[in-house]
Amino acid sequence: MKDNIYAHRGYHDINKKIPENSILAFKRAVRYGYGIELDVHLLNDGNIVVFHDNNLKRVCGVDKAIELCTYAELLNYNLLGTKEKIPLFKDVLSVINGSVPILIETKVIKFDGKLESILLKALKGYTGKVLVQSFNPFSVLWFKKHSPSIKRGLLIAGVMDKKTLSINKMTIKTFFIDLLLRSNFISYNIKFLPNKYISFKRFKKNIFGWTIRTKQEYAFAKKYCDYLICENMNNFK
Repeated sequence: MKDNIYAHRGYHDINKKIPENSILAFKRAVRYGYGIELDVHLLNDGNIVVFHDNNLKRVCGVDKAIELCTYAELLNYNLLGTKEKIPLFKDVLSVINGSVPILIETKVIKFDGKLESILLKALKGYTGKVLVQSFNPFSVLWFKKHSPSIKRGLLIAGVMDKKTLSINKMTIKTFFIDLLLRSNFISYNIKFLPNKYISFKRFKKNIFGWTIRTKQEYAFAKKYCDYLICENMNNFK
């Protein structure tokens, strides 16, 4: 994988009509040798699609929760004014075909284990490198119990005040949640770096930093993270 970089929602560029989390964005990431970060939702018909938001409005211009949709309905909508459609997860796996690592974020509104179970079935027989992550600790815990061989990570927006580096209730809560999950990595918002919590954790597990969009952020995040989740790579590489 090129420079330990994961392309955030694929290597997208709306100016080139390559929208986020699209087949074109994933093909482009593969072509340049970047790992791929993507998001998955479970639809009302049991299909898993690759899409970030809980609602279609920002990307497709339709005010509707994605989890209420069927895949047949989603075929009526395009991504960010392009001709690209919301892809099925299985089709994305076929495109990537093990050529680069995949970092999958499970989008869980109300945890019941269905998304995780269907996702694991979809991954059966796939030989490429796969990691899963989530803000929802129950989703991460599900993979610990049902598929411990898949590397799993906890997504964290921030647990310490950047300036004072003070320990707060959120830090303590996150520390104990991570101990329970026994996660293999932490995926962390670079806006809250540096801090003592992540420096301590880095001795024990890999740190993924998100989201890097500029040359300055890239140089900064490299100091504190093992892997970088990036956009606009052509601007700083």
